[in-house]
Amino acid sequence: MSEITIAARNAKGEVTVSRAPYFPRKKKTITGRSIAVLVFLALCALFFCIPLYVVVVTSFKTMDQIREGAMFSLPYVWTLEAWDHAWNSACSGINCNGLKVGFWSSVSILIPSLILSIGISMITGYALALWNVRWAGAFLFILFICAFVPFQIIMFPLISMTAALKVYGSIWGVALVHAVLAMPVLTLIFRNYYKDIPQEIMSAAVMDSGSFWRIFTEIILPMSGNILIVVLIMQITSIWNDYLIGVTFGGPGSQPMTVNLANLITISTGVTRYNDNMAAALLTAIPPLVIYFFVGKLFVQGITAGAIKG
Repeated sequence: MSEITIAARNAKGEVTVSRAPYFPRKKKTITGRSIAVLVFLALCALFFCIPLYVVVVTSFKTMDQIREGAMFSLPYVWTLEAWDHAWNSACSGINCNGLKVGFWSSVSILIPSLILSIGISMITGYALALWNVRWAGAFLFILFICAFVPFQIIMFPLISMTAALKVYGSIWGVALVHAVLAMPVLTLIFRNYYKDIPQEIMSAAVMDSGSFWRIFTEIILPMSGNILIVVLIMQITSIWNDYLIGVTFGGPGSQPMTVNLANLITISTGVTRYNDNMAAALLTAIPPLVIYFFVGKLFVQGITAGAIKG
């Protein structure tokens, strides 16, 4: 411990000198615990990075090099032939139009699914959190139970429902099922987020003759930026990576990219082109990865903002 000299002038104009204790910051040293943590994190990173490395380098190799069996070697000649073939002319069943058809089908499914699921859940969560809804507790309990019901149990009732609405086998049928399945979890998320809004704001808005929809559009919606980012990322990832809903409720022209990928890899004639399969898998995974890359920081901020109480 050392001392710091502090000079100050009192009310009479006299200069007084005092010494305050100074505690220097301890130098950080590498301990056995920190080394163990670093080794564990490095092993976890290798566990996920090595398979990804094999997928990436294989997608740039030719079939001649793949047959050599050197899985971890870099390509002798880097080529985009597998990527071009997977995107433009890979066969999914009897159709050889590439993954681009499935990509645009996934985009067409994603947009209405987001609008339906987030729009309905926002309004439901807002009503349950800030308005005196009758039987709100029982409704929340039912939603909580529904959030843990496996999709396979309610698959047949959903098929009957979409068939009765004449949307089965279409993009809107897939979007409707995504909205129904996401509603319990998203409603609970929005409800817990809106529950932290001070009741005084709602009281003042009601006194100013604010209706249900006016308060929602002018007050609640502008305050929902953080939680909207979180829910958007969750839903985009879930909908884009979905396979079971797409293959069950989508028709021949409305199946997502994951269904085309599964058909491309599991159904083959002649030689299995591993470079095409790896390129197709990466093409399917790139969109959610790009979204995480650009808005991942906002996702963390939204989670943090939603966790602050008081």
